[in-house]
Amino acid sequence: MALIMVLLAMALVVMLAAGMTQQQSIRVFKAGHYLAQQQGISIALGAEAFARQILVRDYQDDKEANEMVDSLDEVWAMNAAILPLDENGVAEVQIDDLGGRINLNDLVTSNGQINTLAKERFSRLLAALDISALSVDALIDWIDENDQATSTYGAEDGQYLSAEQAYRAANQPFVSVTELRLIGGMTEEIYQALRPHVAALPVSGLGINVNTATPEVLRSLHEELTDADAAAILEKREEEPFDDLQDFLALPEFAGLGLKSTGLTLQTRFFEVVSRITYDNRVVNMVATVFRNPEGEVRTVRRDTGQKNRITKEPFTFSEG
Repeated sequence: MALIMVLLAMALVVMLAAGMTQQQSIRVFKAGHYLAQQQGISIALGAEAFARQILVRDYQDDKEANEMVDSLDEVWAMNAAILPLDENGVAEVQIDDLGGRINLNDLVTSNGQINTLAKERFSRLLAALDISALSVDALIDWIDENDQATSTYGAEDGQYLSAEQAYRAANQPFVSVTELRLIGGMTEEIYQALRPHVAALPVSGLGINVNTATPEVLRSLHEELTDADAAAILEKREEEPFDDLQDFLALPEFAGLGLKSTGLTLQTRFFEVVSRITYDNRVVNMVATVFRNPEGEVRTVRRDTGQKNRITKEPFTFSEG
């Protein structure tokens, strides 16, 4: 009987020890994963600082040349930088322009009024993208503070509360472009088509940078502009970026259209810094929205670690020197 009791006690001790060993292994794995994740985030923040310095240098170069113009042939816009870390990883970082897109928050002014010019441009953007299932009025209702639909094509709480998973209209400016997925009439196909041409900037009224605007955004400037007109404008822009808005407005494609410079610019204030860090067999993604003020100072507005596959530009490897 004593022998049986001893064997049972030993079996219990072995079971407890095995359980403790398993728990300890899990804790070690979690700690290692957390450490690697934090290292990746720290490297991503370093890549973001590197990109901010590029934007500061770009401002200084433009100031020295007395040409305060942002265009897609500048260093910051051309490539994705590849920064070797060591044998354990690599950092990839690219800077994307947000100035050549239509700012969703321009649709409603700070005093709650509909911005007619922005609304017309967004409607023409939808037409250029062949999108008919989405109305600009639904976006206006998402932003404005009241609970009255702008039109029969709008969407307020009444529509959203009747959804299978009920929610309310934001009734405030867009914080992220991803909010478009919540708009009435939106589909994933429409969202993916719209995304490269719109932005959700916290500052309204900055204007569209004609040196970085997409062909579809250029078409949104006037209803009579065609795909061929936009292609011709891009060809001229690639030969030499515009350094004067009057030169842009004087293009033959705009002849007789009465297009004015209102809501147009040659500079970009907001950029996205996209980082992908591969370190110790783990990948960390970070997208930071940064603002460059008129004095050339660059600061981060927000960060997002939930976006993947955003590195799209041709890679350029920086040497350690």
